[in-house]
Amino acid sequence: MLQPLQVKAYARLHLRRAKNDHIDAILIAACASTIEPGNVEPDPRLDALLDQLTFVEQTEADIARFKTRLEHISDARLHRRVTADITRLERRRTAELQRIEAGLRSQADLASRFDLVLSVPGIAERTAIALILRLPEIGKVSREQAAAMAGLAPFDSDSGKHNGDRHIAGGRARLRRSLYAAALPAAFRWNPALKALYARLIARGKCHKSALVACARKLLIFANTVVQRGTPWTDRTASARAAWQGQGFVT
Repeated sequence: MLQPLQVKAYARLHLRRAKNDHIDAILIAACASTIEPGNVEPDPRLDALLDQLTFVEQTEADIARFKTRLEHISDARLHRRVTADITRLERRRTAELQRIEAGLRSQADLASRFDLVLSVPGIAERTAIALILRLPEIGKVSREQAAAMAGLAPFDSDSGKHNGDRHIAGGRARLRRSLYAAALPAAFRWNPALKALYARLIARGKCHKSALVACARKLLIFANTVVQRGTPWTDRTASARAAWQGQGFVT
């Protein structure tokens, strides 16, 4: 799967400045022919589910906008209308997520992968869906590759004697947002390993955001590992799992 950055870099390498649909198609084909193919072939079963997930993500953005709008409304009638709109959108989001999960569970291999990812503490249905659909390579790539694909790998910025700050860049933005959203509750409540990692990084002087990015990366590594090994996560109690999963489609 080509990343936009690869195609742009290929165009710059060949000094291509012109742009239209025909030129773009030729450029993408030429770039694809020169880059070593990945280990994972596209899975056509995921296409329709990806469209549904994108719709869910757009609905979530609408919910966030309505909630922001609600903070600035004092009129009771308008407040009720916006609140009703939020409720309607949240119900739509839940229904669409249930349809996506049903689609995944209709295929034995996807269902198995889904359950393995769900076994990781801090990953609920919403995040598991994003991982399966946005990262079909999960379990078939290294931990470093998985982190880079999600845009969660720290890159050096050094030159000569200058040691710059490490930073993340590129990758699959929608997947990264899903993991980042899951990392916050996971690092504070659901995943003991992430709680310890967050505390250790804060103690070393890292800021809250940097520590959460590290937790999101570690959460992805956990998910990639359980799929790679084909065995679920076992380091947790059944009661903790039941309490966490009872939260529904939260993370």
